[in-house]
Amino acid sequence: MSSPRRILSLWFPRLGAERCLRMARVPVLAPFATVVEVGNQRLLGDISVEASAAGLRPGQPLRDARAICPALQTTPSDPEGEAAFLRLLRRWAGKFSPWVSEEPPASLIVDLSGCAHLFGGEAALVAQVESDCAELGLSVRIGLADTVGAAWALARYAGQGAGSSRSGDAIDQEARATRSKAGRRHWTKGGAAPVVRDGVSQGARIAALGHTRAAIGALPVVALRLAPEACEALSRVGLRRIEDLWGMPRAALARRFGVDVTRRLDQALGVVPEPVSPARPPNVFALRISFPDPIGLPEDIEAGLDRLLPRLGEKLRTAGRGARRLRWELLRADQTRQVFELGLARPSDDPARMRPLLLQKLSAVAPGYGIDLMRLEADQTEPLMPRAHKGHFEAADEVSARIGAHTALDDLIGTLGARVGLEAITRWHPAESHIPEKSALTLAAAWSGVSETPWPSVNGTRPLTLYVPEPVHAPDTPAVPMRFRWRGQDHELRGAAGPERIAPEWWLDDPNWRSGVRDYWRAETVSGKRLWLFYAHGGLRMSGWFCQGTFA
Repeated sequence: MSSPRRILSLWFPRLGAERCLRMARVPVLAPFATVVEVGNQRLLGDISVEASAAGLRPGQPLRDARAICPALQTTPSDPEGEAAFLRLLRRWAGKFSPWVSEEPPASLIVDLSGCAHLFGGEAALVAQVESDCAELGLSVRIGLADTVGAAWALARYAGQGAGSSRSGDAIDQEARATRSKAGRRHWTKGGAAPVVRDGVSQGARIAALGHTRAAIGALPVVALRLAPEACEALSRVGLRRIEDLWGMPRAALARRFGVDVTRRLDQALGVVPEPVSPARPPNVFALRISFPDPIGLPEDIEAGLDRLLPRLGEKLRTAGRGARRLRWELLRADQTRQVFELGLARPSDDPARMRPLLLQKLSAVAPGYGIDLMRLEADQTEPLMPRAHKGHFEAADEVSARIGAHTALDDLIGTLGARVGLEAITRWHPAESHIPEKSALTLAAAWSGVSETPWPSVNGTRPLTLYVPEPVHAPDTPAVPMRFRWRGQDHELRGAAGPERIAPEWWLDDPNWRSGVRDYWRAETVSGKRLWLFYAHGGLRMSGWFCQGTFA
């Protein structure tokens, strides 16, 4: 008999601020907050317990927070650092269950099915989680229930009632005696925001096995992970608590408020499954080096790279992988970081091919007060096929020579890609079409190899530049015009070679070729222009002369 499913939700409401406080070299006793930039505004992100006690709240403008609490200390928000810290917490939560998934930006979901008894029961396990988080200096809100949705709701909204959603937008609908209530702090649009309560006594919210309805029924509808617009619409018709939705017809509920409402409700009740997908342990190809004293000279930074690159190449070579993208992180003494990302045209484990790309970014390094730590990671890798083939010696030499012949070109593509981006560098491959504008495929050079298919032979010479056919004002006859007007200028013909007849692809309906068969001419004007003209004999469109390209 399988164990009943039990889900643990861990929410770290102060993750960004408490992560910075953990990294501080001296204890910070003053109110502390991270700052995020939204447009032209600077808003508070995560705040410490002292900042909450001072009356501050997340999302508050920084200037207002400074006016309320002049002693407030701030630091810029670091989403990448917080995501990395959440990954570390996921590894820590693996001590309770192997099924742990992340819910960015500050949550973990743990499937405790069959694991709670190893820690003395659910209450003892929750106490262990709170004790560990207290030692780590982290505030945590815990919810434990039969489903992911119910555990998520208990972790954030347990103990909160459903408030009214009326706001100043509907003040004209209120009676005169009640309009003054619109200014109260709890009268907020979309319902009351979750209140963060720190402390062990209020941290755990456990729903008894099989009692999900009773545990989440009194919670506000926002606890179902609904969009603010849906919560406001539900509150306006008096559906403020989750239990208010029990007896509502599902079809009418979905038709009026959206299918997301019924889907989230069914997920919370366990009617619709919501699996917990644990992150697969990644094969990390990363190395770092810490310096005893901060460095800042280019020579010292280059020396640090020279110590990391051979070890990274050896690690890739052992796993049979090649780096396709490199991530170079520099952690400064003021706890800020600078990140560079570079792509390679071909996967490689050769440090000699990675080093020139990294040195190109050396001039952009801003060491500031000095660099304490350097980290180099191959965050995108591909299988690297072996180049030493056993068998016929001449065949092995031929394969090695063919693979090595493109090394210089790949290095050039990687060097140019480090400056302009790999997506901006393209190459042409022959296509299976006799139509001039379809005779070549444009592919990204970094993700395509040298074509082994020969280019098809053509009857005439093709121009260097092709563009959409442009009308030429000339007599509507197949004979080459001696005088014509193109792009607002009059031209006189000096000579012409042709014609080269090209028929459309009869098995395709190409709108650009509905003018029928074309006769192409290489024309040279008295002014020296060399044009590629054609006469369309007419089909679904009228006949006439056009210009489609220019020769060098």
